[in-house]
Amino acid sequence: MKQSFPILTATQRFFFRPFRWLLIRFFPRLFLSLQYRFITGHKLNLDHPIRYTEKLQYLRWKVYPFNPLVIQATDRIGMRDFVTTLGLAQHLIPLLGVYHSAEAIPFAQLQKPYVIKATHGSNMNYFVKTQGDENLALIKKKITSWLKTDYGKLTLEPHYSKIKPRIMIEQFLTSSFEFPIEYKLHVFNGTVKFLYVVTNRGKDIRYTLYDRHWKPFDGAQFNGWKKSDLPINQPRQFDQMLTIAEKLGQSFPFVRVDLYAMLDKIYVSELTFTPAKGTLRLDDDQTDFIIGEWLNVHEKK
Repeated sequence: MKQSFPILTATQRFFFRPFRWLLIRFFPRLFLSLQYRFITGHKLNLDHPIRYTEKLQYLRWKVYPFNPLVIQATDRIGMRDFVTTLGLAQHLIPLLGVYHSAEAIPFAQLQKPYVIKATHGSNMNYFVKTQGDENLALIKKKITSWLKTDYGKLTLEPHYSKIKPRIMIEQFLTSSFEFPIEYKLHVFNGTVKFLYVVTNRGKDIRYTLYDRHWKPFDGAQFNGWKKSDLPINQPRQFDQMLTIAEKLGQSFPFVRVDLYAMLDKIYVSELTFTPAKGTLRLDDDQTDFIIGEWLNVHEKK
């Protein structure tokens, strides 16, 4: 059943903003409940979660901030160590360097194209594809801001707050300067149940959902994102992608494993434990309950 969602007006958001930080600091659980209610339209049952989105809130608040392996795997550098310990180092994106400040980065020596990423948060990326993209003043300003940001405090995802802020630079995976297709596999208690395929990033971005058998899974379409106008071909390495994702996810109740498939090579991009802070608005409300049945937040790994 397609559902509509409450959306705060610009005026409401303006008046709510000053109270946001007070709630986060002094009443974080109340903020968590209000945020969930405002975005999803549902009342949060944090003590006895049933919905998929409720269980993500439970993990966000009660489990993952206290799990050292989650904290390690959330850290973009720690994730590389975690992947390596599982014998999957060959699937890591080539790393060009790790730095503690913008001044320490030898920009003149870096071979383009490359990607600058903060290790301790999401949406802290800068892509340098050609000489024209290398605005050093802007890059240094962004990096300095990122390093000062407590992302976990900003988003109320406490496991991020326990990551040491650093800057890493990775090789950009395509020479065409186009963003490659990204496959985001959702692993529930060690089993991939569905994924979404991200296409047209940087242009008209689309999120197209499939189950593990590459059948459309449209009910889990979320947050108003559009799917591709045309069906997407299953990658020939898909079985191997499932194997990699499940190996990486075997130690957690839930994790989203982001992969790229480039010719005959599969790359692990990152592991995400609370996608969109768990505040996902699914197109079909019943799907929230269906996915919730797949996730046992109390299962010990």
